[in-house]
Amino acid sequence: MTSLVSAVRSQVFGLLARRFAGGNGPYAGLAMLPDKLLWPLHRDGLDPVAEMARRRDREPVSRLPLPLGMRGWLITGFEPVREVLGSLDGYSNDFGKFAGRVGINVTQDPGGLGFADPPVHTRLRKALTPEFTMRRLTRLQPRIEAIVQGRLDEMVGKTDVDLWNDYALPVPALTICELLGVPYEDREYFQKLSTARFDLADGAGASLDAVGESLTYLGGLIERQRREPGDGLLGSLIRTHGNDIDDRELAGLADGVLTGGLETSASMIALGALALMTDDGLRARLADNLDDTVEELLRYMTVVQVAFPRVAIRDHKVGGCDIRAGDIVICSLSGADRDPSAAGAEPDRLDPARPMKRSHLAFGYGIHRCIGAELARMELRIAYPRLFERFPDMRLAVPARELTYRRASIVFGLDALPVTINEGAGPR
Repeated sequence: MTSLVSAVRSQVFGLLARRFAGGNGPYAGLAMLPDKLLWPLHRDGLDPVAEMARRRDREPVSRLPLPLGMRGWLITGFEPVREVLGSLDGYSNDFGKFAGRVGINVTQDPGGLGFADPPVHTRLRKALTPEFTMRRLTRLQPRIEAIVQGRLDEMVGKTDVDLWNDYALPVPALTICELLGVPYEDREYFQKLSTARFDLADGAGASLDAVGESLTYLGGLIERQRREPGDGLLGSLIRTHGNDIDDRELAGLADGVLTGGLETSASMIALGALALMTDDGLRARLADNLDDTVEELLRYMTVVQVAFPRVAIRDHKVGGCDIRAGDIVICSLSGADRDPSAAGAEPDRLDPARPMKRSHLAFGYGIHRCIGAELARMELRIAYPRLFERFPDMRLAVPARELTYRRASIVFGLDALPVTINEGAGPR
């Protein structure tokens, strides 16, 4: 799911707690971020932890302890999250606003759309948007179909497979490589970088390093594309905006598309497949109402758990709370999408027929909404039905309670998804 999932990258807690994870500051050597900071990233199976609902019901805008004496806020209610994400004059995403405050400097700016404000954000998004129109993406659909069928063909004849490594991850990896014009042989390298920047369970120190390594590689690719533009997104941007976008900006845009569209889509394919294979009624809806089923899975999973951090640029109120200029505000997308005021009754139940009161926030909201939302939807609308058409009797190869989820990752997901794809056996 590209971009946030706008192109969600090193993001939130890694930036806010850089010194807690290794660096040269006074907190060097601490391996773990404190649970009082990371709890919004924890889940109980597929659900946000119970504290999320309690906090949303009691204090939809509440204080979040941050390191180094910074004032932080966690927004968990649907309406205040939309208010913050939709504000054009109350907050800044500019990376420079974080630099110098949390043990990082402006040279570590990952670039791209997520940490940019207008007019820079406006200029870059305007250049990138035409590449993600439905008309352009329709050209990719046959290639996505071929990628999906190719991965399914590789699974035929096997009894047990890891659906994460064999299907969920390669499908978006190949799609994004195709979109950007990145050589497919580099896919494993980028998969590792993408996972490293999102997973904070062992500390945040590697996050920006992974971004830097990715940007270095992409810089070399852009240099080659400058000499001979290819048919992918990079080549198109160079031909159309080559004099208006420098190499650093191009690398940031490409990195956002690559990582935002890889880890997020892979997690969504795997988690959606898990839900579908363990719920016969839900799986039956794939044929009857594919679009609503995909949208409900997106809402329910909300794999990008928090939006890009915002810095308040003026004093104002949100949900009755006084936000001061300089405060850091973090919006919980996973919490907001389980808010009954938007999702309706029983928001913790998967129900494609639910009468949604408001559209979900799985792709974010406002000017930083995921630019690749339609590409993500296209991948899911192909990946889910093709999988169960080919392997209708697919079952978990282990009891569901033995599955391991990422403990504290901005992008929620599984470590592995072992399944049995022959007829018959396998725990449900």
